[in-house]
Amino acid sequence: MGVPEKRGSDSGHSPSDDEKKVGVEAGGFQSIGHGDLPPDPDAGLSAEEKAKIDRRLLWKLDLRLIPWLCLLYLISFLDRTNIGNARLAGLEDSLNITPAQFNAALSLFFVSYSLAEPLTNILLKRLRPSIFIPAIMLLWGICMTFMGLCTNFGGLMAARFFLGLTEAGLFPGINYYLSCWYRRDEFGIRAAIFFSAAAVSGSFGGLLAAAIQNMDGIGGLRGWAWIFILEGIVTVLVGIASFWMVFDFPDLATFLSDVDRQRVIRRLKADQQSSAEHEEFRMEYFWASVKDWKTWLSAVIYMGCVSPLYAFSLFLPTIINGLGYTSTRAQLLSVPPYAAAAILTVAIGYLADRTHQRGLCNIGVSIFGIIGFAMLLSAESPGVQYAGTFLGALGIYPCIANTITWVSNNTEGVYKRGVTLGFVIGWGNLNGVVSSNIYFAKDRATGYKVGHGVVFSYLTLFLTGGSALQYVLLKRENAKRRAGELDHMVAGMSAKEIEALGDARPNFLYTL
Repeated sequence: MGVPEKRGSDSGHSPSDDEKKVGVEAGGFQSIGHGDLPPDPDAGLSAEEKAKIDRRLLWKLDLRLIPWLCLLYLISFLDRTNIGNARLAGLEDSLNITPAQFNAALSLFFVSYSLAEPLTNILLKRLRPSIFIPAIMLLWGICMTFMGLCTNFGGLMAARFFLGLTEAGLFPGINYYLSCWYRRDEFGIRAAIFFSAAAVSGSFGGLLAAAIQNMDGIGGLRGWAWIFILEGIVTVLVGIASFWMVFDFPDLATFLSDVDRQRVIRRLKADQQSSAEHEEFRMEYFWASVKDWKTWLSAVIYMGCVSPLYAFSLFLPTIINGLGYTSTRAQLLSVPPYAAAAILTVAIGYLADRTHQRGLCNIGVSIFGIIGFAMLLSAESPGVQYAGTFLGALGIYPCIANTITWVSNNTEGVYKRGVTLGFVIGWGNLNGVVSSNIYFAKDRATGYKVGHGVVFSYLTLFLTGGSALQYVLLKRENAKRRAGELDHMVAGMSAKEIEALGDARPNFLYTL
């Protein structure tokens, strides 16, 4: 039996029908069935006129949503990684902590962060984005501010634990939130732009820390304390502003006119996919994810890029300082690698959206990172090693957004996709514990060979090797489906039953 092909979506988590409603006034939308479209406010216009209106609407959404959300993630990543800058500004000496205790404080963040992450989207749905996102920003801003007032190891550990707990909702929450606004083939580039804020935060963090640490002694506080306090206060202020700058889902967003609201909902409903249909949670969705080999191989791939990401972002100032540069100059020299990574992250997001070759993009980009860390392992010249940090950043950052989108592309169904992303992202973030314990002060004399070697192994075995294996397996599966070898699975089923199979149905083609 032949069935029409459907390619895996190029998107993140897809909203349910409860979040894609249509009507006349804000908050007054009536639910419509899967496959049904709301009235077309542009009926009677030519295709060219409709395309022009659609481009103008998309540009309006981009301007209202993307810049502010990028700012929020920039601040989030800055607040979780600025402890690396604070270390160079005298944190360990002031608190009288050992390098092992410093690494323990880094590790504890990832424990609370990973444990809280699976629950955050439930809270996002219940409290609404305009309440949930600003609220968690206020909470972690307070944690960051008080981190600057720590006087001992116990205070630092408590602050890092609660920072991880309160920051956990931003990354998965905003990815879900954006998927409620954009079609599947529009989401990849925007996810890349959003995540590039992490690289920009590295650049900005180095510049900011270099300036703030000069406040050493003001108010009786060390420079590292001012890094935490000032950046924490900025987070609180941005969190307050977010109550007006973060909007709810399309049916309630106040910046849309009634006509534009109708257009947004219509274009989302026209982007048909089974995961756009309302689903009630059932345990079978959980077990479908657990039993799917793609869940675990994707977790390995994500682990291969996110663990190097945290190692790189937490210890880059220390690595550069180990090349013989002063604290302030090391802070400044950490800026260019991040800037280059931000540019490549967006470029890869655009390329992968257009080519649908996310696996090959992962493999190609990861080669930069492997070469970079090979240079850090083998070279003696500080200049060559610094060049290695450039290639390391280029090989790590673009793969984060690309891998998350690859997982989303190939997992169909609201709850299965949510469970799968929870496993993948949660396992990856738990590997931040590994990242926090591979660079030790005692290894400075040997050029941090152990840390570089661990990152090199992660990039080679898990990111590159895992991406290559998944690419081959998905390509083989697509060939079977194109040849009709799995069509017997749906013999005698209704169209609704076939659709309910999600990515297991024979006409679903995986994104390679």
